[in-house]
Amino acid sequence: MKSSTFLIPAVAVAAIGVLSSIFVVDERENALVLQFGQIVRTQTEPGIGFKLPLLQSVVKYDSRILSLETPTVQVTPSDDRRLDVDAFARYRINDIVRFRERLGNAGSSPADQIRVAERQLGDILTEKVRQVLGADQVTSSTILSDDRRGLMNRIRDASRTEAQAFGLEVVDVRLITTNLPEQNLAQTFARMRAEREQEAVDERARGAEAARGIRALANRTARETVAIARRDAQIVIGEADAQSNATLNAAFGADPEFFAFYQSMLNYESTVTGDNSTLVITPDSPFFEYFFAPGAGSGLGAISDQDVDALLDDAVGDMEVQESVVEPLNPDDLDTMTNPTGDSDTNAFEGEADSTAVSE
Repeated sequence: MKSSTFLIPAVAVAAIGVLSSIFVVDERENALVLQFGQIVRTQTEPGIGFKLPLLQSVVKYDSRILSLETPTVQVTPSDDRRLDVDAFARYRINDIVRFRERLGNAGSSPADQIRVAERQLGDILTEKVRQVLGADQVTSSTILSDDRRGLMNRIRDASRTEAQAFGLEVVDVRLITTNLPEQNLAQTFARMRAEREQEAVDERARGAEAARGIRALANRTARETVAIARRDAQIVIGEADAQSNATLNAAFGADPEFFAFYQSMLNYESTVTGDNSTLVITPDSPFFEYFFAPGAGSGLGAISDQDVDALLDDAVGDMEVQESVVEPLNPDDLDTMTNPTGDSDTNAFEGEADSTAVSE
């Protein structure tokens, strides 16, 4: 009974001692074993570790990659155009011994030490951002272009060197935003507007010059084309005229007299028309030479005065022959013809007699 009374507390104390000497390290952590505040050993591998109960303690730090955003930094590139830059960094604690040595007194817990480390790292990043972005040959256009990747790598390398003194490794640095300060926006926009307007004026001037060149070339080409067309047209007209003249000469040479007569007939046909049949010309005009000129035409002779008299005599003879054939009229028949109603109308008879005389 007495032995069991002492055994149970001894087992309990032994169990407590064993449990207090065992600690577990997660795969996301690194551990430091401390004895009276001094570092005894480190354990970076996940698993179970042992320490002396009551004499030693264990401090664990996060081994994962952590993020840190810096406050807005105002930089002045070489072109004197101020920019507000926001950056963030990826880092991790790669040397927990050095981290503990530099920041062990900064706070009682690892979380407090990490906050102090982030303030130190933020100051380092701010300094390197100003240093790299404000260096020579770095302009605002460079920062806003694809070359910013090289600038971010330079900031990362410069920060990594100083962060190693705190047991930190800077994995990456990125520029989040790059903006103009509010007080410089209006001035910057006005300058950008002026630059774009100047570029527009230059472009319009170059366009107008190109248009004048194109227009001059088009006009010259048009004049050359028209000149060539006119030349070809004159050549065609000349060849056609030559062929026409050759044809006319051949026809004229075959029978000159008939050719002249035929041309005169065509002229008569085109000149003497229905509404244009009155001509005032002299009798000896060459226009009617085939009417009056002797020996002109195809066997046509000139009409002389004797020929005209002969023609008139023939016409009068024909009229006398026709009068001899007609029988004399009976006076009664004459009355019947002049007055079919039987009335004796002297005026009618006289009118008929006058008309007969006129006819004769």
